[in-house]
Amino acid sequence: MISVDQLSVEFGGFTLLDEISFVVNQRDKIALVGKNGAGKSTMLKIFAGLQSPSKGGLSVPKDVTIGYLPQHMIHNDGTTVMEEAEKAFGHIFKLQEEILRMTNELAERTDYESDSYHNLIDKLTHSNEQLDVMGVNNFRGDIEKTLVGLGFERSDFDRQTSEFSGGWRMRIELAKILLKKPDVLLLDEPTNHLDIESIQWLENFLKSSGGAVILVSHDRAFIDAVTNRTIEISLGKIYDYKVPYSEYVKLRKERREQQLRAFENQQKQIQSTEEFIERFRYKATKAVQVQSRIKQLDKIERIEVDEEDNSSLNLKFPPAPHSGSVTLEANGLTKKYGEKVVLDNIDICVKRGEKVAFVGKNGEGKSTLVKCIMDQVEYSGDLKLGHLVKIGYFAQNQASLLNENLTVFETIDYVATGDIRTKIRDILGAFMFGGEASDKKVKVLSGGERTRLAMIKLLLEPVNFLVLDEPTNHLDLRTKDVLKEAIKAFDGTVVVVSHDREFLDGLVEKTYEFANHKVIEHIDGIYDFLQTKKMESLNELEMSQTKKSDSPEKAKTASENKQSYEDRKELNKKIRKIERSVESLENEILQLESKISEIEEKLSSTDNYNELLTEYESTKDSLKEKMALWEEQSEELETLKSEIAGM
Repeated sequence: MISVDQLSVEFGGFTLLDEISFVVNQRDKIALVGKNGAGKSTMLKIFAGLQSPSKGGLSVPKDVTIGYLPQHMIHNDGTTVMEEAEKAFGHIFKLQEEILRMTNELAERTDYESDSYHNLIDKLTHSNEQLDVMGVNNFRGDIEKTLVGLGFERSDFDRQTSEFSGGWRMRIELAKILLKKPDVLLLDEPTNHLDIESIQWLENFLKSSGGAVILVSHDRAFIDAVTNRTIEISLGKIYDYKVPYSEYVKLRKERREQQLRAFENQQKQIQSTEEFIERFRYKATKAVQVQSRIKQLDKIERIEVDEEDNSSLNLKFPPAPHSGSVTLEANGLTKKYGEKVVLDNIDICVKRGEKVAFVGKNGEGKSTLVKCIMDQVEYSGDLKLGHLVKIGYFAQNQASLLNENLTVFETIDYVATGDIRTKIRDILGAFMFGGEASDKKVKVLSGGERTRLAMIKLLLEPVNFLVLDEPTNHLDLRTKDVLKEAIKAFDGTVVVVSHDREFLDGLVEKTYEFANHKVIEHIDGIYDFLQTKKMESLNELEMSQTKKSDSPEKAKTASENKQSYEDRKELNKKIRKIERSVESLENEILQLESKISEIEEKLSSTDNYNELLTEYESTKDSLKEKMALWEEQSEELETLKSEIAGM
């Protein structure tokens, strides 16, 4: 469908893309991947016609339409959400105006037998048929469905776009692009401003789309769910994998190993040739061979390997200072902005060592509760931090709070204490501020670079309660992994506000869902929560389609759903408790088995036989008891897991 032929992009002597070629087919769902600065966004701009290549070209058939969502854009004011979304159907309105003009003209004319009159009738008939094909009777329904899917309420449709934040206005632009149904969709970080439910809706939309999609994203779960092809840009070249992202990761590892072997072999060959030239350069008898080797060197096509930071540095937060058993407790907390209720009489309790997620649609109060915790806004009700709790806070605008006049190194050097000061360069390298980058002034850094720098500062502060509000928005995949491992190893309490499912998976053990001004506690990980939410949404959908909204049957269903949730919650608590007990028993059994082995060794080489034999028999009895208890609890655990799977 679209052909890229020997395309190159150069900037002041630097080659960003070097004679790359590939073809985009009709139903391709392509993830464009590579290091920051590799040329991914540049490639999208070339596809969108906003930038021209230095050499080569792009061949796009005339009838192929392209829709482009950049990371940043200028938004329009003076329209409502619905009016702005309707701009996607400008071609329908234009055709309607043309039909009205032709209808009026026919009403005024009297030359019924003329060719031009009959031609006008034919044109009007064709235009009306065109209008039907375009879906003139369905487009408002499509607009509503798309806006609701992206998180808007129907009450938002008549609000001015200027009333919404930049993230919500980005959703309006995304809605317009999706509604146009272009043949090729170009999306640059589309999930940065979407909540989990909207990301899932977008995933389903893109998967079922009949057109091609080319996207750049650092949301691993999103690109893996959507794409069927991965194109990596590295050192100006492309590597085209006809597989989804997770498969690409495995194949790339194999390719890189082959590339490294070829590079090492070539380096040995080059070194050997250079040594020969150096040794015999001034010997007349070897002049011919030396010249031959020099020509050989000139002809070698040098293998390049993209630099990768393979540092084994395992970043860890400083040990959490001791604190009380309850880290955070809220009772009857209510927050209003004027007459608008954001949080209504909520209760939550986060205990020491827990890692929990705040999730839900944007605007449901996640960041508002964080501001209450940080005492940045007034509220009614009670909110208490536990004894000796010290908070480390990462706000959504944390990057903008950095001192712009300091360098990257000075920013970290200022907060680092103790032994960590000797590792500042290593830490900066792990977050892609190695070498000269550490001497850059903060004011010249991009938004993503500032976010990474602010995150490093947080990694160095000795706290026991981390509050992270959308920490992954501008982090690439590798940096997210470093941060995730650091949080998992942290022995304090963590609250994460995030829509990044892959980041939250395996990180949090409890999820607080924000919806309808309330907070609902889910005792499970993020994917268990999403599965439960999907089931709840289906029940709600079935109930909303019932005309008798206040019928006894509906009340009964709602009651049963609530009871089912409470039962599941209670079972999860039991399962977690028994899992901890089983794990503890397994450790005790290992220790007893080890002790028995030690005693057996001593029995074979000691005179103190009777005393050891008594200890030996006692230890064996303890092992027998622990094994029986372990078997009993393991069976109970399996029974409970089967029970919850059937709910």
